[in-house]
Amino acid sequence: MRPWKYPATCNICELTLEQIFSDSLTDTPCVYLNQEREVGVATEMCVQYLESSIDSIVIRDDDHIPIGIVGGYDILNHIRTNPTRDSQYETKVKEIMFKDLLIVEKTTLFKDLMEKWMGSRRAFAIIPNSFQGYSPISARKMLEIGIKCKTDISISSMPKKKMITFQADDSLKTIVDLMFEHKTRKLLLEYSDQYISDRLILKEISKLLKFQPDIDNFLEIPVNQIELENVTVIKEDVGLSELCEKMYEMDHPYVVYNDISVTPWDICNVLMTEKISESYEIESEKTVCPHCGKDIEIK
Repeated sequence: MRPWKYPATCNICELTLEQIFSDSLTDTPCVYLNQEREVGVATEMCVQYLESSIDSIVIRDDDHIPIGIVGGYDILNHIRTNPTRDSQYETKVKEIMFKDLLIVEKTTLFKDLMEKWMGSRRAFAIIPNSFQGYSPISARKMLEIGIKCKTDISISSMPKKKMITFQADDSLKTIVDLMFEHKTRKLLLEYSDQYISDRLILKEISKLLKFQPDIDNFLEIPVNQIELENVTVIKEDVGLSELCEKMYEMDHPYVVYNDISVTPWDICNVLMTEKISESYEIESEKTVCPHCGKDIEIK
């Protein structure tokens, strides 16, 4: 069988994850937590990892087999019905975890991964790596694809969605209810460039657990007690590639252009459009062995 080459441009929907990401596909290990650990431990871990390339905590059983994940959604959903301090220590992560853990392979097609994410609205999967463990694939990683897309789509032509705002005197209960009602992880403070996210909420709860034992009902916290962050405001109508590059360099990617807000999840949606799917550009032509998949040199 003859070696074959990837074309310079191709339909990304028909490429495998290995073809798209190459060596970077499994360069980051997952962060794990045993199923018997307390929710409070997961809360502390999520403060560090939410919105990063890891984004969710993988839950394992006593045999170290992955059985689910815990992210900001799961902890906030638990707090909605169990807002007390005791619930953080008495509830095990296995009781709140998302059980439909998606495990993919290097041969999984990009379009199949995206379809599963769109169906579950959970942009997270794990893939076996060479370290006898797993590596995470999150929405943030899809920014790497956007950087390589050659298209005339710019931020101004991206689908608009209603910007959900909150007021400075709202309670945390109001904030969390808004997030679940509108299926979003971020809300903008009305008439400002500041926002709150699931990560920032969990950061505040983590502080209260450590330093303010007198506060027992987290949903009664006034939002003006929580430290907000500034959204990155883009003033020029940048193209998709430049937009993804800017977001990739951010610790917590989130940008606003006029009345358009963009998160890595929005980039995932754009990548699945027909206009984008056929404009992905491989960095360079690679000649690979059809048997082992390794690069070879032809003279």
